[in-house]
Order: sequence, then structure tokens, then C-alpha cells
Amino acid sequence: MRSFRIAIYMCLTLNRTLTSVSETVQHCKADHGVDIPDLVQKHRLDDYGYIKMINYIRTTKVSTESLLLTSNGPLPWDSDEYMKPALPDDPLLQIDVEELSEATAVTLSPAAGDQVSLLLQRARQAEDRAQRAEEALARAMDDLHKLKSCFFFFSKYKQISIIQLDKVRTESYRDFMYRNMEVFKGKVVLDVGCGTGILSMFAAKAGARKVIAVDQSEIIYQAMDIVRSNKLEDTITLIKGRIEEIDLPVEKVDIIISEWMGYFLLFESMLDSVLYARDRYLAEDGLVYPDRCSISLAAVGDTQKHSDRIAFWDDVYGFKMSCMKKAVIPEAVVEMLKPETVISEAAVVKTIDCGSVTVSELEFTVDFSLKITASTFCTAIVGYFDIFFDKSCGNKVMFSTAPDCTKTHWKQAVFLLESPIPVKTGEELPGQITVHKNRKDPRALLITLDIAGRKQTYSLQ
Repeated sequence: MRSFRIAIYMCLTLNRTLTSVSETVQHCKADHGVDIPDLVQKHRLDDYGYIKMINYIRTTKVSTESLLLTSNGPLPWDSDEYMKPALPDDPLLQIDVEELSEATAVTLSPAAGDQVSLLLQRARQAEDRAQRAEEALARAMDDLHKLKSCFFFFSKYKQISIIQLDKVRTESYRDFMYRNMEVFKGKVVLDVGCGTGILSMFAAKAGARKVIAVDQSEIIYQAMDIVRSNKLEDTITLIKGRIEEIDLPVEKVDIIISEWMGYFLLFESMLDSVLYARDRYLAEDGLVYPDRCSISLAAVGDTQKHSDRIAFWDDVYGFKMSCMKKAVIPEAVVEMLKPETVISEAAVVKTIDCGSVTVSELEFTVDFSLKITASTFCTAIVGYFDIFFDKSCGNKVMFSTAPDCTKTHWKQAVFLLESPIPVKTGEELPGQITVHKNRKDPRALLITLDIAGRKQTYSLQ
């Protein structure tokens, strides 16, 4: 078999002397007893497995015995090192597994004229390909299941990380309840989207007679353990489900609390659910907290960032790629903006009274004007929101997600302009904003900005 060791190496390496792939395969079978398509079928090799096997044969000069006696266990070529071609422009690597079987079918048939045998052979090949496809699909489904598990894990991780790191939000809710205990004493409280139950526990400690905490995610089970660990199970009742799809154990509640805010306040927010709960369960003189919130805009002047993200496409290593701007600009950027890049006074474009606002009013068009504070170029508009705990509160509490305030996980929403606008100190930069839900994805937002006559629609999704 030493002769084969050399011969197969030479045949595969020097196959330029043969006229075709099929001739090379036929030669290996007839002269050396190695049926390459049969090996592919035996080990159920996909394209990658086939490539690795060919490169393995070329580089190791494997013996016939070793090659033919290879078991169905770990394959000797099952290593990424054999993905590297052993021969430049290798013809055997330029044909896929299915084409390999079909290209050699006629040549390898016992009799060229035996059409029945040929058809049977092709039928067997088709059946084998179908089986491999089913196995590949099964592997893909398994990978998808793992991906979903990872997505759930990271979604859960994100929620837990927000709880751990966002002191601004958590401490604002805590201070509001602890400093205004008279509002909660003896009351029935509903916590919409309770998460780990931290707000429910604040409400219980503030004197609430009963707290009903609702959340549709799996984290509700951790919340149950947390509530029991803090011996508050007699006060707090936890319910898993969407507030729109469950029935509460009470007819009315006195107070609704919720941390429903999303990016730019309304992106992926739970405010619609809070308003549903308000209209169905809140007593006539009941309260919703936070009770007021606002969205503000300001001008941004950061030519370096604009150059990095937008002007960059005008010259990419000597090539014009300006068309890429059309794909980049419409995506709003959620980030922590440097306070020093804000070049105007803020303008409040929307104020929401959570006790009276309707779902339809969460879509709006508003004119605004930004008073410029620095002579430079306006390269973007930044949006952020403020949250207020005011109504019936002797000690009012608020927090802001503005660029010059303590950072929160909400950061700010930045809307980059296609072309910078020159501005001067003291002048007014006019604009109009339209905010509405994406009909194809109700969680997402579409924001249209018309700045000094330049109109652009952005998406938060």
C-alpha cells in the first residue's frame, strides 16, 4: 500500500495531468481502490467535511488502509487546519458535494448504456442528499433553540443589569414613596411590569395595605422568591401575565405605579399597558405615578462625530460610498452624549399627564424652536426625557435623562443630520417633530424631524 500512499498524493496533487474532476475520481477508484464519492457518502460529509478530507489527503499522504478503515467516530480531518487549501486553485475544491456525485455518476456506472442503473444510482444520491438536508435542518433548529435560549438569557441579564446599575431611576422611585408615605398609607397599589418587585416592596414599606404586582416575563418567579425573602408575601400579591389579559383580585386600586419608560420615553415603552390599567382598574380619585413626564430636544454640534459617522462615506479609502448615508442616517443612535456638544437651549416638545393622556395622544406633531448658544455647525438633534412625581406629593421628586445629568440606562436619542447646518449664537433654529408608532412593529417609533427646511425620518427599533 506504500505505492498508493504516493500515488493518491500525486493523483490529487498533480491532477492537472487529468482532464476533469470525474476522471481524477475515476482514476483514484480504478487504480488505487479509493472511491471518493463513497467516502463522502459513508461519512455523510457536507461541503466543509469534503474540503477538509481532500486537504487532509493532500497534506498527510495518508495510507489506503487508514483512509478506508476510518470509523464513523471522530474523523482525522475534522480540524479547521484542513480548511486551508493544500493546493492553489484546487479543482477538487471547486465542486460541491452534490456536484461531485452527479459529475461522476455516468463515469462510475458499470455500463454507460444501462439507464436503469444510472437512474437508480441518481435516486440513491438524491435520497442521501435529502437525508443530509434533514440532518442539517435538525442541526439548524437545535442552533436556533440555543440562540433563543441565549436571547432569553441576555434579555434577562439586561433587565437585571438595569436594576443593578440604574441608581437614578430606582432611588427616585424610592425617595418619592418614602418621602410621601401619607399618599400610600392604607392604599391598594398596582405595580404594572413589576420586574423583580422592587417598586412593590417600596410601596409596601411606605404603608400600602395591599400591593398587586403584575409582570408577563419569567422574572416574576424571582420576584416571588424576593418578596418571600423579605417577608412581604402577606402584603404583595404577584401575578404572571399581561395586564390586558388577566383579572385582578380587586375591582379597583387607589394607586398605579410603573417604570414603563423606554428610549426617547416612548420607544418600547409600557405606557399603553399602564393606560389600559388606569382606565379599567383605577378608582375615580386614584393616582398614577409617575404622574407627569416630558420630552425635550436640543441642538448638537459635534463635527468630529458627524465626520466619523456620516462624512466618512464620502471617501472610504479612496472610494465614494455616499449611498451608504441613506442607510446610516435614518437609524437614531442611543448613546451618552457629551454635555459640551449641546449648542442650544432645550425645548420641551411634549408633556404627558399620565392621569389623563389617551393612547392616541402619544402620537403627535409639534413645532419648536431651538435658541443657539454657540456659533458653529448643528450636526444632530438630541432627545431626552424628564420624569416627575408631583401630584398630591408634599415632597416632589423628579429625575432627568438630559446629557448634563447623572447617566441612566436610557442615555439619549441622537438624530444625525445628513449635512451640518451653520448656526450663530442667539439665533433661533426652527423645526418640527412628528412622532408615531411603526405600524409594522408597534413597539418601534418613527420620528420625523424637519430642521430649517431639511426633512428626515428616523427609526428607533
